[in-house]
Order: sequence, then structure tokens, then C-alpha cells
Amino acid sequence: MTDVLNTAARPDIAGEPHAIVERPAVMLYTRLRKSPYFWKSRACGAACYSVYNHTYHPRHYGDPVGEYWALLDGVTIWDVGVERQLEISGPDAFDFTNMLVPRDLTKCEVGQCKYVFITAPDGGIVNDPVLLRLEENRFWLSLADSDVGLWAMGLAHAGGWNVHIAEADVAPLQVQGPRSKEVLRDLFGDGVLDVPYYRMREFTVDGMRVVVSRTGYSGEVGYELYLRDASRDAERLWDAVWQAGQPYGMRPIGPCHMRRIEAGMLAYGCDITLDTNPLEVGYDYRWMVDLDQEADFIGKEALTRARSEGISRLMVGVEISGEPLGTYNDGSMIEPFDVYAGSDTPVGRVTSACRSPRLERNIGLAMVPIGLSELGTPLQIHTPSGMREGTVVEKPFIDPRKETPKR
Repeated sequence: MTDVLNTAARPDIAGEPHAIVERPAVMLYTRLRKSPYFWKSRACGAACYSVYNHTYHPRHYGDPVGEYWALLDGVTIWDVGVERQLEISGPDAFDFTNMLVPRDLTKCEVGQCKYVFITAPDGGIVNDPVLLRLEENRFWLSLADSDVGLWAMGLAHAGGWNVHIAEADVAPLQVQGPRSKEVLRDLFGDGVLDVPYYRMREFTVDGMRVVVSRTGYSGEVGYELYLRDASRDAERLWDAVWQAGQPYGMRPIGPCHMRRIEAGMLAYGCDITLDTNPLEVGYDYRWMVDLDQEADFIGKEALTRARSEGISRLMVGVEISGEPLGTYNDGSMIEPFDVYAGSDTPVGRVTSACRSPRLERNIGLAMVPIGLSELGTPLQIHTPSGMREGTVVEKPFIDPRKETPKR
């Protein structure tokens, strides 16, 4: 039944009030794309969708907190077919891809994966994919939610690059959680346990070709399974993974925002956009933005200037007082929360926030002026239930050295 707020109303153009629908539905129809795993994840009880890369994306299956604990204690399967694989190949593929990102790809071997930013001329973030180097001149960009394919095609055409850019018939599943190794071993054999963190290898199961990487968006031990010929084999792979996961209590979940916020992981469109650059969001790592590399990349001049002159704002971790916030993926944070510092004018905003079940505290990521970024700085944060006290704290909130996913 549709939830309706009877205590709040909005007038129509004639001045008559209408009840506000608290949780409006997302319409399922032909215009938006479906993941190759759409019908399988839907059959598992997907309860909430969003749209990501023009594709329906299951966000949770009715119990976000239960899914959080399943991720921490067991093993989970995620339909992330929305992460479209942009393949860049051809004689100029390496040089072209190296131009797209601030990382120095001469340090990326074949068979290695890298978390990268794709930057605009002003240093803004166009996307933050995982890059997979399959061959010397063949890359996949496992995309976050923006139209990088059009960006790359336009750059290649304008620059006369000898590359082929297309969306590959590849769709990933994520298998995440402490028991994911057991599931993958049963599915692919002992050799899968030899895949190092942020590396990949290709395996075959029941005639299906799968590139398996030790990566994921969970902060936990996990894998991503990039299925080739996904339009043909997706449902078979889902069934194979599901069957292998049953002895270990596998549970379908959506991307667990409570866990990724605990881990300080960024979400494109929420925490990072074209209006933010890597230095502002806390990635002023010399290896992540390599301004000393010989090669040029888009945004290098702007980011060199930003590092030299300093930035005016920074993304920080915050704790937020008061009653529990929601799980973030439950519709509890429709808009960012304005941040104040002793005046009536907002000085920043909380871009992602939730109640951490483990910490039993409200936590979030906030973009604030550099002068308010020191640990312990008090803030005032305007939430839907009113003004609350906030404090700048260290992030990631849990496992700051990111040791857990490397186990």
C-alpha cells in the first residue's frame, strides 16, 4: 500500500492541498535498461530500486540492517550489472586511457585492477571506475553512474586516437563477505584463492567465461565476477553462484551504504561530482593523482595548480548527535544536510549519512571549508528532524588501514 503523509500537503495550481506520497514508486517500464541479472534479482525479492547508468538497480531486499549483518558475518550476492564495462582497445588504447586518468598506468600491469578517477579539464571528477587491464592495449572501465562512454568517444574522435570504444557484453556480480572465498573456491576451484587483492584472473565454469577480481564496494573480503557474453549467460551464472552459496547461507543484498560509509568509500553523484576534485575529497595521494608522471592527462594543469595553491574545502568524517538516522538507502536522506558553524548561512553539507549498527552512532561524510576540517571541530547539522550537533572525526570510521578486504 502506498504510504501517504496526511499531516503535510502541497497546494496544487488551484490552491487546493494534496496529500504527499511519502514513498513514491519507481516505475518499471521499457525506456530504462535492465541489468542482465534483473529477473533473477527481482525473483529474490528486490524491494527498492534506483536508476544507475540508465539502468534499474536493486538497492535492498526489504531489510537493509539485516543485509548489513549478512555482509559482515556471512556471504552476499549483489546484482551490479548496472556497472557497465566500457572497453577501450586498439593501438592507442594505453596512451588514450592513460590520458583519461590521473594515475600513472605504466605502473598497472596486465591482470591488475586500479581504482581511478576520470577527470575533467578543471580537475572535476567525471567518474570513479575500477580499471581492469586485460591486455597491453585492452582495458575495461567498470563505471560508476555517469556517461563516460560518450565522454571517451568524443575525446577519441576529437583527438584522432586510434582506439575502439564500446560497451562490452560483460556484466559483474559481486560476492562479498567473509565466506566469499569458500563460495568462490567451490565454484571455480582452489586456484581462485590465489588471486591477490586488486588482481584478476579468468576462469571457466559450465562453459561460461568469467573474469574474477579481488575487488568490491563493501570494505569486506569479496570478489567481482565479470561475466563475458552476459546477454546470453547471465541467468545461468546467477544460478551457479546462488547454488554454490547455499551451504554458506548466501543472501541477496544491494550495495550496503552503511558499510561503505563506515569505510569512507565515496558514491558518485552523492559525495563526488563534476564539481569536486580528487584533492577536495581526500584523495591527495601521490599515487592516486600522479602529477610527477611524464605523461599528460586531462585536468593535470588544474590539479597541479590546486595542489600548489591549496584547496578551500575538504571532505571529512562527521558524527551526528540525536536519534538514529536511517540506513541511507531507505529514503531517509533525500537531500544533503546543510552544515552550519555559528551563523545562519550554510558553510558546507553532509553528502552521505546513516546510523552505523556496529558503532551505534550516526556517521556521515561532509564537505566543509578547510578551516573547519580539523578533528574535533564542532558543527551544526540540519537534518529532516531538526538541527543536531556534529563533530569532525577521523575517517574511515572502521578499519582505517583497509586491512579487512585484503585478508
